[in-house]
Amino acid sequence: MPSILDSVNQRTQMVGQNRLELLMFKLGSKQKYGINVFKVKEVLQCPSLTELPKRNPVVRGVAHIRGHTISVIDLSMAVGGGALTDINNCFIIIAEYNRTTQGFLVSSVERIVNMNWGEIHPPPKGSGSSSYLTAVTEVDSELVEIIDVEKVLSEVAPPKSWTEDTIVEKDESSVKEQYKILVVDDSAVARNQVKKTIESMGFEVVTKKNGREGLDFLLSISDEGREPSKEILLVISDIEMPEMDGYTLTAEVRGQPTLKNLYIMLHTSLSGVFNQAMVKRVGADDFLAKFSPDELATAVKSRIEAVQDN
Repeated sequence: MPSILDSVNQRTQMVGQNRLELLMFKLGSKQKYGINVFKVKEVLQCPSLTELPKRNPVVRGVAHIRGHTISVIDLSMAVGGGALTDINNCFIIIAEYNRTTQGFLVSSVERIVNMNWGEIHPPPKGSGSSSYLTAVTEVDSELVEIIDVEKVLSEVAPPKSWTEDTIVEKDESSVKEQYKILVVDDSAVARNQVKKTIESMGFEVVTKKNGREGLDFLLSISDEGREPSKEILLVISDIEMPEMDGYTLTAEVRGQPTLKNLYIMLHTSLSGVFNQAMVKRVGADDFLAKFSPDELATAVKSRIEAVQDN
């Protein structure tokens, strides 16, 4: 499947346009699923897998690909379905999430569609907190489900969830009393990870599920005649989100006279394709790859110190 991926340079042309490319695939049934192409490094026919002793049941084995050993997760099993059969005719989507590269075993790969994040919607109400969906959309009159991969990975290999005491030992009570921190992320797992880290530093955290909710919250502060930059220490935003992505949220904030001075840090699992030039391009102040509680706490502490110095 040599043409399944465009170059990174071509894909970055969508930055700030609230658009994404969605790679659609199936997990052994008629239901279609999607993953942002930005996260995908390669798609290939499933190679021979080597089983590991005492492995997580959803990890079907490891594959040796281009000099690297990659864990292969049966995505159907990971979201509560049955194990995929006839592995030799399955595909692996090799993707980079949260600083690691892994393969997701799928039964078939469909095609890539170019969409607006406004066409991507939160899961239906009633889907429950245990749902593995982070969003849904419609393509050719068919429902396409977008899986919360961060939830899957947190269950397969739970990340470190504590913060070293030496990072947060300094008393910043005056700043903590004055400011809140806004966290915007469509993944419940990611929101809770960030919230737990920041609350351990003594801050009140406000969470929102997408850029639209985040922007509405900030505008509500200014609509009440208050100055958001005097109440919100920083905005920590994911990039991939339904309805409004983090790029567009950043651009909207920068375009609002009452919001433009807010400090924005993009905090995303799209760790392999970003650099400081792209951060500046979308108007963000900082970028941090998910998820290291120590690095997150250090970034927040740096922001505290910057505010105290002014």
